[in-house]
Amino acid sequence: MRRRGGGAKRLYRIVDFKRNKFDVAATVERIEYDPNRTAFIALIKYDDGEQAYILAPQRLAVGDKVVASAKADIKPGNAMPFSGMPIGTIVHNIELKQGKGGQIARAAGTYAQFVGRDGGYAQIRLSSGELRMVRQECMATVGAVSNPDNSNQNLGKAGRNRHKGIRPSVRGVVMNPVDHPHGGGEGRTSGGRHPVSPWGKPTKGARTRNKNKASSRLIVRSRHAKKKGR
Repeated sequence: MRRRGGGAKRLYRIVDFKRNKFDVAATVERIEYDPNRTAFIALIKYDDGEQAYILAPQRLAVGDKVVASAKADIKPGNAMPFSGMPIGTIVHNIELKQGKGGQIARAAGTYAQFVGRDGGYAQIRLSSGELRMVRQECMATVGAVSNPDNSNQNLGKAGRNRHKGIRPSVRGVVMNPVDHPHGGGEGRTSGGRHPVSPWGKPTKGARTRNKNKASSRLIVRSRHAKKKGR
């Protein structure tokens, strides 16, 4: 991938995004750093001895009990389908397809709110402002994802980004015409055309989403809808 490479080696931790071990309580053994994601992960030990990693929500502490069930207490870390959840619950790690595992609200500090029911669907409001529907059989975990301060971190030096495997981003306007559509020109120029990628595809705001995407019909209000009061 462009602008990726090098970086410190990391071991991958297998995280349980499905939470499909029902009605077996588990105790939080420890909260750990995971180099592969912005959130912390929690090592949980089920009462039958099995261990697994889950995304750690905010206010989950060592020694707490968590459970995945059709209807569980509204406590951070408990997982259940929307059918067993009261409206207004703050959730994360939300499935889009039943049994596929959580796909929405997994990054540090993110969450969505369960705002209503409509037929067999649950309505959720995402942090982007989007209002969308998912099937009520889909699982979600109570609470917001841990490490909300992730967005405040100061990298401090270019080397920190290199450790993450992120290489320098060279602007197209400082390249030669052979390297980029914005390149060349005598003296400093600002491109002379609408911003494009090195391969001529429009960038900076051009919509790329397929209009016929199957899940588009489940979006009640787009995240691009004009915000009220502006």
